[in-house]
Amino acid sequence: MPWKIAFPAYFAPGMQRAVSWAKWLVLRKLVLAALLFILIGTSLELYLIGHYEDWKQLIPLVSIGLALLFVVGLAFIRRHWMLQAFRALLGFTALSGIYGIYLHLVVNYEFEQEISPTADNWQLIRESLSGALPSLAPASLIVLALIGYSYSIIITQKDEKVQ
Repeated sequence: MPWKIAFPAYFAPGMQRAVSWAKWLVLRKLVLAALLFILIGTSLELYLIGHYEDWKQLIPLVSIGLALLFVVGLAFIRRHWMLQAFRALLGFTALSGIYGIYLHLVVNYEFEQEISPTADNWQLIRESLSGALPSLAPASLIVLALIGYSYSIIITQKDEKVQ
């Protein structure tokens, strides 16, 4: 019957599980690649722009470095405490991204206030959003934390749950 060829997974239950397992492995590798890309890319970018002059500027670099160590560590040793520490670090990384957005906006606002002291608050806020420091650049740390958390969920999945 030719219709059996079109739906081989329906007639071979083990085949459906194998296909799902293969898709899960591809997803796991893609999320890991995205996580490594954003970890290495963001740290390289921060280093190249000299984002290490003040202790506050070191927060994202230290956070990214620790996250990279955890990703490598989780590739070899999967302990519950290590996974929980990684997730806590990701929460800290997301919070540091929010704090970074705040710092960038404050510095831009103060700079705009010095340039145009007679401007009203709304104009200063608008100008500070597109100021010298990229206001939303620290949001990449939030994205990094979300990708990392997704990876932590994927590596804890058991093959029984994949259908």
